[in-house]
Amino acid sequence: MKILHFADLHIGVENYGRFDSATGLSSRLADFLAAFDRLVAYAIENKVDLVVFSGDAYKSRDPSQTQQREFARRISTLANNGIQVFLLVGNHDLPNATGRATTTEIFDTLNIANVHVSAKAEVRLINTRSGLIQVASLPWLRRSSVLSVSNQKEEKSLSIEELNQRVEHYLAGIIENLAGQLDKDIPAILSAHLSVNTAKLGSERNISIGHEPTVMLSNIANPAFDYIALGHIHKQQVLSSSPPVVYPGSLERLDFGEEKDDKGFYLVEIDSLSRKTEFEFIKLEGRRFLTIEHTVTADSLDPTQEVINILQSRQPEIKDAIVRLKLELPAEIGGQLRDNDIREALREAHNFTVSKNFTRSSRQREGGFKAEGLDPVQALEHYLDARQTSAQEKKTLLEYGRRLYTSLDSKQTKV
Repeated sequence: MKILHFADLHIGVENYGRFDSATGLSSRLADFLAAFDRLVAYAIENKVDLVVFSGDAYKSRDPSQTQQREFARRISTLANNGIQVFLLVGNHDLPNATGRATTTEIFDTLNIANVHVSAKAEVRLINTRSGLIQVASLPWLRRSSVLSVSNQKEEKSLSIEELNQRVEHYLAGIIENLAGQLDKDIPAILSAHLSVNTAKLGSERNISIGHEPTVMLSNIANPAFDYIALGHIHKQQVLSSSPPVVYPGSLERLDFGEEKDDKGFYLVEIDSLSRKTEFEFIKLEGRRFLTIEHTVTADSLDPTQEVINILQSRQPEIKDAIVRLKLELPAEIGGQLRDNDIREALREAHNFTVSKNFTRSSRQREGGFKAEGLDPVQALEHYLDARQTSAQEKKTLLEYGRRLYTSLDSKQTKV
């Protein structure tokens, strides 16, 4: 039985895109849809039996009609080719208010053949071309909905960490309960949208604000499942091989935090008789991100030409890439840079930003640290230390400061 596992599509991300006047859409939408198209083509060509999507179809909880149409068109292509499609609800698929529909609920409402949507913890028995398979699901659960089943008066006195521990315990119980519902004679996988405590984080940290509970790897790596298909973390990684506990990561790079990350999906093969599971990461060539850093010294005869020479030597990398040029130079020669010439040298890039860090002679500031040469987050940390901020408050403020700085950096306009 062949299973294709992917997650975190995030249609609607438009960072570093170009406006297409013909369609009125961002070029980044085309990037994400092109990656999805390659996945669909692979599934059809390789006669995949089941496609498992482990959550987060869109960036926004209220996607545009165009985004919904393009997602549905590709899901329909899979289903019309006899492939069973399982869609799990992730945190970006949930509406802002309870009672409203999820972004993928329409497939269930229209009763689309071969498409299965799960917004609750359950076990589905799916009949594929190669036989039956059990798909246990653990969608993203709001902390409020989880805690509502227990004593709310008691919860008001608990800290965030204590509340998260309670949610984690609840999720571990759900996984154990799902495993107990399985027929041992039929292959089974678990699709879950959550954070596992041993996972390395990706760019999702920048688009998810606030603390979130995690699940212990020992709780989710239940041997009752032949494969655990995870979503939510954008960095591709295998947390366990027996049983396989796998994050495929996002299909496309979202920002410079994923510059060096491979992107793609997993092809999983389960032998129904031996119950041996093999899995392979299928890499997709998406839009490249490229950071170029250069330091110009005070004795440079022509700072602009020096930078242009660097850019010309890397033109094959720059072409069609999203480029971030970071220059460091003494303040006294900053006026010698010819911005138009540098922009011209970057014209082959899909999108580019240029940042300049001007260095000056260091001077001591109140608090006993040198302000020059520090990025905003480092400066904030020194400020909080000078104010004798508590460790917990400092940790929280630094995390929000880091996200704000990263968000502003990604939106920096061209120079």
